[in-house]
Amino acid sequence: MATSLQQQTPTVSTGLVDQYDVIIIGGGLTGLYQLYRIRELGLSVRVFEDGGGVGGTWYWNRYPGCRFDSESETYGYSWSEELLQEWEWKEHFSGQPENERYLNYVADKFNLRPNIQLHARVKSAIYDEKANRWDVQLVSGQRARARFVIAAVGILSADYTPPFTGLETFKGRSLHTGKWPREKVDFAGKRVGVVGTGATAVQLIPIVAKEAAHLTVFQRTANYCAPLRNSLVTPETQKQFKANYKSMFKKCNETPTGFVYDFDPRKTFEVPKEERLARYEELWAKPGFEKWLGNFHDIMTNPEANEDFAEFIRDKIRARVKDPVVAEKLVPKDHPFGSKRIPLETNYYEAYNQDNVVLVDLKETPVERITPKGIKTSNKEYEFDIIIYATGFDAVTGALTRIDIRGEGGQSFKDKWADGPRTYLGLQTAGFPNFFIANSAAFCNFPRCAETVVEWIANCIGYMGKKNLQRIVPTPAAEEAWVEHANALTEGTLFAKGNSWFVGANIPGKKRVFLLYANTAPAYRKKCAEVAAKGYEGFVLQ
Repeated sequence: MATSLQQQTPTVSTGLVDQYDVIIIGGGLTGLYQLYRIRELGLSVRVFEDGGGVGGTWYWNRYPGCRFDSESETYGYSWSEELLQEWEWKEHFSGQPENERYLNYVADKFNLRPNIQLHARVKSAIYDEKANRWDVQLVSGQRARARFVIAAVGILSADYTPPFTGLETFKGRSLHTGKWPREKVDFAGKRVGVVGTGATAVQLIPIVAKEAAHLTVFQRTANYCAPLRNSLVTPETQKQFKANYKSMFKKCNETPTGFVYDFDPRKTFEVPKEERLARYEELWAKPGFEKWLGNFHDIMTNPEANEDFAEFIRDKIRARVKDPVVAEKLVPKDHPFGSKRIPLETNYYEAYNQDNVVLVDLKETPVERITPKGIKTSNKEYEFDIIIYATGFDAVTGALTRIDIRGEGGQSFKDKWADGPRTYLGLQTAGFPNFFIANSAAFCNFPRCAETVVEWIANCIGYMGKKNLQRIVPTPAAEEAWVEHANALTEGTLFAKGNSWFVGANIPGKKRVFLLYANTAPAYRKKCAEVAAKGYEGFVLQ
């Protein structure tokens, strides 16, 4: 007789294969909370984490300048009042070292470490149809089996380096921002090249520019970078955080993108020009993403409205860069504002006013190859001691398709997702029973939507235990309807108009499709709740 999921199943070692109820892939922000919720169900669970510590994004991305671009108080977990009252954020946009400490504090406070295995990179997950179990194998050769697998692998965790010719020939030091070393990298007296000017590079470049003897920045696409405006949290503000967490998280759950601010209900051109410009200035003076996600509500649907604000930003950039030729190279003109993730910066544009910083426009002079000495463009070879690739990630899908995941009939997850994510609710894919995807792929302040996903998965597994159900998988019809619905959401918007990771355009050969769920966070939460309330409508439970 099958064991009810409510009954505690001890970890059983059968030969060389450990047996669990649940295996979670990833020990970052999502994986840690998922572990906490699965343990509450009384199930045996193991987290396999590739890194040498917990934290996910905040373990790997330790490059200088790395920090939140969500307000710190809105990023932390909301589910433990005790944790909220104990932890004190030091900055309004907390830096990587503090963020990593926070997630380690959580792991210790809730005694999560006994269920976590570090340095455990998952190579494959193969579904055994007869046994209704997943066979998970690590790169090390270690194997484990579980009824459920939950992939909490993150949406920006599969780092990507363009396949430049000669990549391995460089004699100096090569670094990728997404896999930064734990020890401090000394830039003093060094010639440094940075490839990329996205959100990561924009945080990194001002710091390297201060330390390096010379810095060359290779830019493919200019971005609409907006000021972060970070500052220390005062004791008085700390008290306000702790007194108001409940109402603040309620507000986050009500806004379209999970932040404390909402879009302005007015249309751009309903507001007279002078008043409109005053509103732009007011937004520009505010910290964080409010310039984007608190702007007039047609900013991402009306091209003319978008261009009105885009030109406002261009003028802001021109005013900060002394050399007008360099300034024009840094001014974005080939995509709408907000169609690529908006990098939030501190003194980024001022870095180009330094004598030791040079900007190379790769649209004018593309990279031909990496050489033993440095980088060769179409008109010059640049010599470096260090090359930093701030070239981003194979977003949303990459962390999953890089694992050999095979479902019913040996079907490959990579093949199934060749033309973009195919899921129902973003949580499961047809043909892969009991395999949950805990990637919050909604267009949302990540932890706010991640908590929704984690809780839904845990509640679903708990429901299965109560009903003595062993297997859940979406119907192909429900999946197809969801994919069509998700794709239709971007029609009439500007979100998919840029060549960004939002649409996979940064990865050669990747099918162009909007990779995030573009509905509002409350609408997504409501739909997930409705499906569960109807006995998991659209899923087959056995």
